[in-house]
Amino acid sequence: MTNIACPEFRHLTQQLNRRKLIQLGSLGAIGLTLPELLAARSSVAADTSTAAFRQSPLAELPGFGKAKQCILMFMWGGPSQLETWDLKPHAPAEVRGEFKPIATSVPGIDISEHFPNLAKRADRYAIIRSVTHDDPAHLSSVHHVMTGRHAAKVKSDADAPSRIDWPHVGSVLGKLCPPSGAVPPFITLPWVVSHPAAPGGVAPGQNAGWLGATYDPFVVTGDPNAPNFRVSGLALADGVSPARLTARHTLLNQLNAADCNSHIAGGFDGAQGKAFDLLTSASVQQAFDLNRESAETRERYGRHIHGQGLLLARRLVEAGVSLVCVNWHHDHQNFWDTHGNNFNRLKNDLMPPTDRGFSALLDDLADRGMLDETLLVWVGEFGRRPRITADNAGREHWPWCASAVMAGGGVQGGRTYGRSDALAAYPAENPVSPADITATIYHALGIPADLIFPDRESRPVRLTEGNPLSPLFA
Repeated sequence: MTNIACPEFRHLTQQLNRRKLIQLGSLGAIGLTLPELLAARSSVAADTSTAAFRQSPLAELPGFGKAKQCILMFMWGGPSQLETWDLKPHAPAEVRGEFKPIATSVPGIDISEHFPNLAKRADRYAIIRSVTHDDPAHLSSVHHVMTGRHAAKVKSDADAPSRIDWPHVGSVLGKLCPPSGAVPPFITLPWVVSHPAAPGGVAPGQNAGWLGATYDPFVVTGDPNAPNFRVSGLALADGVSPARLTARHTLLNQLNAADCNSHIAGGFDGAQGKAFDLLTSASVQQAFDLNRESAETRERYGRHIHGQGLLLARRLVEAGVSLVCVNWHHDHQNFWDTHGNNFNRLKNDLMPPTDRGFSALLDDLADRGMLDETLLVWVGEFGRRPRITADNAGREHWPWCASAVMAGGGVQGGRTYGRSDALAAYPAENPVSPADITATIYHALGIPADLIFPDRESRPVRLTEGNPLSPLFA
């Protein structure tokens, strides 16, 4: 769960007298066990209107504003392009590896034999085979992919996230285009990407950074496939009934009405009000309840943490969440970071859940009429080195060439964009930076990538370093 400091509450304690503090302190009995996110969140108006967005020249490019929401599938560790989306069957044996390409439903497009279900649905997605950057470090690369900007300083895998980091694309969406109703605008599941070498263990670029804790994600932790899965913070404290919650909330409103001149107390009340709305919103509670899905649907996604996480993501965007980031889960086996045992890990542990879950998500969204308005993005922080390590059948970090996939939200399926060289080592045409992918997410959701945005020191900065891949929508 995200650990958020709350300076607003510290300031509140300095402004209110002892009697008021006792009164407010007693409200802890309400049982609001939501994450610290809600304590920090207050009513903050966006600085930019959607009408202004359309004044950008980028708004004239294909695909602008076609999507209403986004599911970002982040493959933590760096998936191998050579075993997934960009096989090189004619390369030397020490490069091409063990896997064979198979034909897809689109003539001329081949992908891995271990993506058989995705191969049948190639008409629904576009493969980007020329993603490139020059940073082989996990953590700073995560920041680049998640934010569309290089880190504020040169980061190594020993650097911790901080409030000088650039905000995650989901945090920016939460500020500029907040959803109506009680749902959070930005949700991360089933965990926050972590690295044992990082102080605090957390990779940067996953929260709101300098945008402020108000726009941090609502983090859902745990295994959605577990029989006892429940979202921490969306349940009342022991002994607190819905009737008691309502009564205590009424008392809170009365106390703050008595202190109507306190702007700070009003902000605190607003945060509590959001928490109350989440706890009492039937639509929010239902969105997180996977038991409302049929056994057949749950089986289609696969009864594993990744498949059920994608199903949960579908339910959340259906309920109005702007962006759900589904990180590859903590599998205790180095995730997609296949320095050793690359082929066994991929064919046994990593690719089957991806193939099943991603395919089911494509079908489910299409069946519900949601695919055209939901942008799907499959990406990691980098690719893998073309030459296989002989002594352990692994591939090392390789940021100079990787693959990504986009679908829905106006993206035209059945195509590839960019091309790698004969070894999948470098782009041969149309190089794509991580920032270009982030810019494409903004573009599809109706935010121009060239938007001038005030940074943490109120200096005007461009929202992202990248440019949207508008040919994907044409």
